[in-house]
Amino acid sequence: MTQSVAVRAVRGKEDLKAFLDVPFALYAKDPNWVAPLYVERMEHLDPAKNPYYQHAEVELFLALRGARPVGRISAQLCRLRSERYNDGVGQFGFLEAENDPAVFAALFESAADWLKQRGATTIQGPFSFSINDETGLLIDGFDTPPSVMMGHGLPYYAMRMEESGFTKAKDVIAYDFIHKGEMPRALNSAYRKALADKDVTLRPLDKKQLMKELQIVVSIANDAWSDNWGFVPWTEEEMTALANNLKMLVTGDYIAIAEYKGEPVAMAITLPNINDWIAGLNGKLLPFGWTKLAWSLYARPPEAVRMPLMGLRRKYHGTPLGAVLGMAAIGRVMKYHLGRGTKRGEASWILEDNMPMRRMIESFGGLPYKTYRVYEKLIG
Repeated sequence: MTQSVAVRAVRGKEDLKAFLDVPFALYAKDPNWVAPLYVERMEHLDPAKNPYYQHAEVELFLALRGARPVGRISAQLCRLRSERYNDGVGQFGFLEAENDPAVFAALFESAADWLKQRGATTIQGPFSFSINDETGLLIDGFDTPPSVMMGHGLPYYAMRMEESGFTKAKDVIAYDFIHKGEMPRALNSAYRKALADKDVTLRPLDKKQLMKELQIVVSIANDAWSDNWGFVPWTEEEMTALANNLKMLVTGDYIAIAEYKGEPVAMAITLPNINDWIAGLNGKLLPFGWTKLAWSLYARPPEAVRMPLMGLRRKYHGTPLGAVLGMAAIGRVMKYHLGRGTKRGEASWILEDNMPMRRMIESFGGLPYKTYRVYEKLIG
């Protein structure tokens, strides 16, 4: 007789370790899954270290058959999102489970009940934890590993969600670039046009003034994306956490800022795809993982990078000057990476209906290769 599924809230270090361990068995035969580093995931789930907790309530749930963990989910209610939209939406994330409808149903019921108790009328996700973190469920593109800060998934997840009553809210797209040693023509043209304009300055981020520079970057991002679906602004504390993460990972040239008449108006941020470096570590830095990671960071350029952030101030949207400035910022970081021998790039994620951005990316060679779906369901 099959044991019933029980779901309990995560309490204590043993439960948290079990929560983090769930995907290891599920992806044991999937060559494209990259185990996240325990140390990084522990910090992400630590209320004392992740500033998301300062404006959100979070509960983590573990599904078990007997003593064996068979699934996990988070439920979260973001105060900043609720204040901005007032739409009754609560969110879930960190979804991983065995291919069993009973496990998925039990997880969704627990997350939905927790959210309903706090006034939510709709459950939406996955977000781990927010739209500024890992967003959406992979529904297409299982044949390649995920890039840094992007999720993977198993093909049956979408089916289990849909049979539980979830429907599509929004798709987001990841674009792949295969670098051929030179910038695409459209991008190079915008880059050269910007360089020739005496009112335009293209520069890298100054790491000696990291916090001041990131204030500029976050200011542009919060302005550029303020009308985007699901947008929640970055907080000062999240900016500080971003600064701490960037200190070791990137040089200033990974980030470009475009100024017009002295005003910063566009930016582009790239990150090394550290998933290429941590693949095979099984989530652990000891005993030799630190050596491999440190050597990868400092001894050679990455084979691939991801562009998670690009923004142009709203007053320049839809203008010829704005198009040049936005593309020039991208061109500057691409030129830097091409000069170092980087082979691939990913631009992600892009809203499915953000056609101006999608057309721009496709104009300089980006190919859509992964699709992530955000689902939702009425619960109230």
